[in-house]
Amino acid sequence: MPVLENIKSLSRKELQNLMHDYGEPPFRAGQIHRCLYSDRCTDFQSMTTLSTSLRSRLSEEFVLPACSIEQRQNDRTGGEGGEATRKYLVQLHDGLAVETVLIPSPGRWTVCVSTQVGCPLQCAFCATGTMGFTRNLNAAEIVEQVLLVNDELAENSGKRQVTNVVFMGMGEPLLNLDQVIEAIDTLTCEQYRFHLSRHKITVSTVGLIPAIAKLADSGRNVKLALSLHSADQGKRETMIPSAADNRLPELAGALDYYGRITGTPVTLVYMLLEDINDSRDDALQLARFARRFLCKINLIDYNAIVNIKFKSTGNQRRDTFIQTLLDKGLQVTVRRSQGSSISAACGQLAIRNRPSSNQNA
Repeated sequence: MPVLENIKSLSRKELQNLMHDYGEPPFRAGQIHRCLYSDRCTDFQSMTTLSTSLRSRLSEEFVLPACSIEQRQNDRTGGEGGEATRKYLVQLHDGLAVETVLIPSPGRWTVCVSTQVGCPLQCAFCATGTMGFTRNLNAAEIVEQVLLVNDELAENSGKRQVTNVVFMGMGEPLLNLDQVIEAIDTLTCEQYRFHLSRHKITVSTVGLIPAIAKLADSGRNVKLALSLHSADQGKRETMIPSAADNRLPELAGALDYYGRITGTPVTLVYMLLEDINDSRDDALQLARFARRFLCKINLIDYNAIVNIKFKSTGNQRRDTFIQTLLDKGLQVTVRRSQGSSISAACGQLAIRNRPSSNQNA
């Protein structure tokens, strides 16, 4: 018996090609896409905008799987405004899983989505890399993380909904760029019941130069966050092995290009690690790097990870680091860590033991 294809693995363009092969008018592809991601149909027969014959043919040749929430955890310490950061274990179309995080802040509900099962880059400060790499997510699996969390918000409050999306979960988004772009297009489709502005979407990367240029040229104009963590090439390579092939001078050029093409300043994310990248000289190196393009600097604390031995910077060294950057005229924000008690903070996402049934923490 032949294995049926997952219809959600098809891009808009591939749906158009399929309708062409079927002898159907091109607009049918748009109808199917709307049924999948706006109407959220769970079977082909409920796609009533399609003809009966087309629905029958689709059901004979394709399956229509859906992601689901397998586990929920709340950060008991609470987030900004008293709301709890929430982590979800999301089962994908083939039974594998990723972690997705809901980050609350005043007037904002941000979903941090994963783009890969595991990650191949093995950054020294990140737990996800210890999982190894299994596969990329398809665009539907990325989108469904957002929609599932949005469902939870609506169910719990009646009115709240996701306001922002950050591609900062498990995996390197730019290693899965085509699917990330496809997901962005779906999440920002104004004709769909749930949609966001592109200005509410941020893509994070450790700095893959060709892909940064490709994202800039795509015309999506989403925000870009670079995990920098050191403006010293040697130090950066010890933390981020892929930095050896994406050196700082060329990276600065790519970030400058991104800012000029999109008109959006790049965010430099810098994790302060005690006695590694938190000296005044480190701050001066960061200032010299940051002056080369339009950007803002986001300082974050290191979040403890099992078997990864770093320490977060003390208050005095952090204050000196910040003041050094401010003295150089740079825009600096300090991001408070959220979700660390449930291993949901930056760098902590990694699936170790999957539960046998849903558990609410």
